[in-house]
Amino acid sequence: MVTPLLKSDIAPFIFLAKEEGWICAEWELEFLLRNFPQGCLVRREAGCALGYITSIGYEKSGWIGNLLVSRESRRRGIGKTLMESALDVLLRSGVETVWLTASAEGAGLYRRLGFLAIDGINRWTREGRIRAGEKPPPFDMEAVRKVDRAGWGDRRDALLESAFARGRLYGGGDAFLCCQPWEQGTQLGPWGALAEYQAEHLLDLALTGAAGRVFLDVPAGNLAAAGFLAKRGFKIRGSNSLMYLGVPPLYEPKKIFALASMGSMG
Repeated sequence: MVTPLLKSDIAPFIFLAKEEGWICAEWELEFLLRNFPQGCLVRREAGCALGYITSIGYEKSGWIGNLLVSRESRRRGIGKTLMESALDVLLRSGVETVWLTASAEGAGLYRRLGFLAIDGINRWTREGRIRAGEKPPPFDMEAVRKVDRAGWGDRRDALLESAFARGRLYGGGDAFLCCQPWEQGTQLGPWGALAEYQAEHLLDLALTGAAGRVFLDVPAGNLAAAGFLAKRGFKIRGSNSLMYLGVPPLYEPKKIFALASMGSMG
């Protein structure tokens, strides 16, 4: 039986996610349950949770984030059932395009459901402690929203506001970059810009304030971002496919320098 994900499911979900090596935290699940509870589902059997899926709907697009099935429950069609249930919820909510990132292992299932690959997502990381940073410059929130829409072709205000509330935002002109704290270090993202030189300037500002391990998920189609990161000692530590279902998106990877989440919300 597929049932809603509850607050009591958060702790076991995070435990399983960390076993898979995912970067995942309680605040993400709480954000999803506040903003799109109908798209967060659990496959249960005899009162036990066998698998989970999370999703979020924005204005015209949605995102399927975490599809997680316990190891002993795999190869029973549970992942497919959860995917179909989440897709039904998203499409009935009015979403026209559904996004996800897919590992090589999961891409086959998504292709069979109709998803198409549009790009890759590379995870870049750099180790080491960085000196204390200067105060971020002031920013114009409406300009930030405009830049984000230019990359993804949709309004994602709730996601941006959640990231900015927990992070440190650098903005200026037609560019912005948020540093989010994690138990594992510092995430760079969301990071967007209409001009490459503005994106590079904000990266240097942000790196003065980040400590420990620094990581971010970047569209493979943004070659400028790859150049900036490689020059500063970042390396690619993993890659996934970026896939979509439905109406072809107004996707501009050259304006997206990093995702807002580590694969769960776009």
